[in-house]
Amino acid sequence: MDLNQLQSACQLSRRNFLFQSLWGVGAVTMADLLKTEGLAQDSSPRLDSDPLAARKPHFAARAKHCIYIYLEGGPSQMDLYDPKPTLNRLDGQPLPESLLKNMQFAFLQKETARIMGTPRKFAKHGECGMDFSDLLPHLATCADDLCMIRSVHSDQFNHVPAQLLMNCGSAIAGRPSLGSWLCYGLGSESQDLPAYVSLVTTGRGIPGGSASWSSGFLPSSYSGVLFGNEGETVNNIRNPAGITPQLQKSSVDFINNLNRLRTADTGDSELASRIKAYELAFRLQSSTPELTDLSGETQATLDMYGFDRDEPKIKSNRGGKGLFRAFAYNCLLARRMIERGVRTVNVIHSSWDHHSRLDPELAHNCEMADQPIAALIKDLKQRGLLEDTLVIIGSEFGRTPLGENRPGYKKVTGRDHHPGAFTVLMAGGGIKPGCIFGESDEIGWSVQQNPVHVHDLHATVLHLFGLDHTRLTHRVQGRDFRLTDVAGRVVQEIIS
Repeated sequence: MDLNQLQSACQLSRRNFLFQSLWGVGAVTMADLLKTEGLAQDSSPRLDSDPLAARKPHFAARAKHCIYIYLEGGPSQMDLYDPKPTLNRLDGQPLPESLLKNMQFAFLQKETARIMGTPRKFAKHGECGMDFSDLLPHLATCADDLCMIRSVHSDQFNHVPAQLLMNCGSAIAGRPSLGSWLCYGLGSESQDLPAYVSLVTTGRGIPGGSASWSSGFLPSSYSGVLFGNEGETVNNIRNPAGITPQLQKSSVDFINNLNRLRTADTGDSELASRIKAYELAFRLQSSTPELTDLSGETQATLDMYGFDRDEPKIKSNRGGKGLFRAFAYNCLLARRMIERGVRTVNVIHSSWDHHSRLDPELAHNCEMADQPIAALIKDLKQRGLLEDTLVIIGSEFGRTPLGENRPGYKKVTGRDHHPGAFTVLMAGGGIKPGCIFGESDEIGWSVQQNPVHVHDLHATVLHLFGLDHTRLTHRVQGRDFRLTDVAGRVVQEIIS
């Protein structure tokens, strides 16, 4: 049954026609009056029949695509990016009571807290002289392409609310993620792949779950689509036995025609998202195999990403066999998605939450992630993609300069959560290369110079995509929501 036949079968009654016309005329009149009086702004994208239609930014954009490498759990910045010689000099000493008095920790006990130094060796790299520890030899070679922000701070010290704040701009679940806001503001350049994809490397998962890439109260078209890295990349991508492509297409067309009629009747934007999802799912059956077929990649490229590295045989709870290859695969897949027009890709790995066994666990994670991340940046650059692809490497917070001595662990210790000062790396997409911005104090306890709140980070990312964070809003429950809530400033100093 085609759309015209469905329309004939679903004719509105005269009463319904007059009733709905009354509301429609009234709504149009009110909208025109508000706009004339300057009380309404047309700053949000139209939720038309194609929610992912490409849209123009508010102003000229520097970035078109985003790859967000999210190292869940909180990497230790003073063991990786932010050397603090004072920590080693004061190793084993207590902090002054004035610093501990109003401080909240997840697990650390204030009465036994002691400063902990680091065994890591730091060196300066690139013309910019950017510091990296000996755990990151590959990423260090990208120093002159990176912007290192050492003064990021957050309001949350527990994982889930901190993850939600870093990914969605709010510690409250149900808000749209950064990737969703980008797709809401700009739409998608790809017709055959999702606008927004999340790649979660095999491991412990992520405590905040899908809320970290959810569209929240935005239509579901803007939500991240989870791709796997084992077996079929997309679940249920193949038709069941007996379902031919022709039968499937007829079913999809029929369902979408029903949804279009219902959309015209109710104006429900979620139905437009549902239509788009059915159409995209149909196209994914042909686009996904091509996307995930790496036979066209050279052996040199696969070696650069570290596909065939030997995995160290250490006792670790940070993921099972195949973790190194899975993370390398996801980094390469992110590049391939960007080439095919995907707007935003999350590459997520858990967990960097090192409350104990800091030295072996951190070394294991860095050996897994360092080479593929560096390869991704270099690969994007040599293909001319880094210029308009923003790469973000970050987490929800950092680690405390204090050692966390849990009962039973003796000297095999780690570091607790620390939102007061931590490091985020960025590259490409209009970011100033070889830039070291902000500074924490001599033990990494708090920001000493050029603080960058999570809201400031989000405002800057949107700005790079040509979006004014104060204008990109969505009205729900009587107010206009935005990614940066009522705060946020663009950090102009890190923009090239």
